[in-house]
Amino acid sequence: MNRKKLLSFLLTVVLGSMSVLPVAAATTQDKIQDARNAKSQTESSLDETQSRIQALESKKGESEAYLEELNAQLTDLKNSLEELQQQSADKQAELEKVQAELEKAKDQEKEQYEDMCLRIQYMYEQSNSGYLEVLFDSGSFSEFLNRAGNISQITQYDRDMLDEYQATKHTIAEHEKTIKEEKAEIERLRRESEAKQDQVEELVQVTYNQIGEYAADLQDAQSEEAALLHQISQQETEINALLKQAKDEEAAARKAAQEEAARKAAREEAQKAAQEEAAQEQEAEEEESVQESQEPETSQEAEEPASEEPAPDPEPEYEPEESEPAPEPEETEEETESSSSDSGTYLGNFRLTAYCNCSKCCGQWSGGATASGTTPTPGRTVAMGGIAFGTKLLINGQVYTVEDRGTAYGHVDIYMGSHSEALNFGMQYADVYVVG
Repeated sequence: MNRKKLLSFLLTVVLGSMSVLPVAAATTQDKIQDARNAKSQTESSLDETQSRIQALESKKGESEAYLEELNAQLTDLKNSLEELQQQSADKQAELEKVQAELEKAKDQEKEQYEDMCLRIQYMYEQSNSGYLEVLFDSGSFSEFLNRAGNISQITQYDRDMLDEYQATKHTIAEHEKTIKEEKAEIERLRRESEAKQDQVEELVQVTYNQIGEYAADLQDAQSEEAALLHQISQQETEINALLKQAKDEEAAARKAAQEEAARKAAREEAQKAAQEEAAQEQEAEEEESVQESQEPETSQEAEEPASEEPAPDPEPEYEPEESEPAPEPEETEEETESSSSDSGTYLGNFRLTAYCNCSKCCGQWSGGATASGTTPTPGRTVAMGGIAFGTKLLINGQVYTVEDRGTAYGHVDIYMGSHSEALNFGMQYADVYVVG
């Protein structure tokens, strides 16, 4: 009866240990999934923020280009305004000069007019006899003709001079009108230029303020981006810690399974020995009962020893079960610990990939140093998160050093000398140990 209780107790302990480990592993996996979901949400927010940053940078760049164009227009307008002001000043000087010439022409016209009026007055006062006397006092016909010609030339000269002065006055008046019109046009252009300059200056101020707003929004978005990147880094650290915890639990479960297998083998061996012993005892009892049945029952004294002899049997029956199975699991644990210490600390069965220093594998970090600052070397460098730089890993009999990042804990990326070697390596799985 005690043997059955002991076996029931051992079976309960085994089932209890087997049921506890999956629950812990499932809890860790749930935490990993939750952490990954949180990281995915953060990365989604980061993508939105980076898209907003790109849009703001684009708008800010367009506004800066527009501001540069406005400044160029403003410079041209200022130069044009200066030219118009200079032209206006030149036209004003030219107008003053023409007006002076016009005044002079008017004075000459007035003087000529006054002289002609004096001659006409003289002619009326002297009547026509004066000219006739001049003509008839001529000594000869040729002198008569000469005097007549001179009188005609004087008259024609007066007329010509009057016409010339009138033409000059008209020309100068037209010139004055043209200059006034040109000056008015210049003034109109100058006013338009000033109005355009005011508009451009207003646009410059508005654009400058807009650029300031874009810059402030961009700074806020960049700060948000930095915070999200920091949050993602923390989430990656948390995920790596959970992955390491899951791998540690996996390794512990593996070790527990090995120990349980050893204990089970020991129990089976003890149970087998107990069964054999029980069979032997039962066989001995049967032989003894047969012998007793063959002997005659003569007295009470012969019966008493037969009833007293089986009494000591229960003690040997339970002693093997309490003493024999106990040492065997201890020996198995020592063997397991010895095997683990020979290879290092077991981390778990990890996924293995390979990479090189090309742009396809490393992107913008191609051709450079590792995340730890070392030069990547084939046969030595591996990348994995969640573990300190410089940690030695034993993988398939080869010792590597963690010098780079880029993968989560449980995924080892092995550095290769060429891209073809990395492709040929493909994806593998292997047990990983920490050594050193």
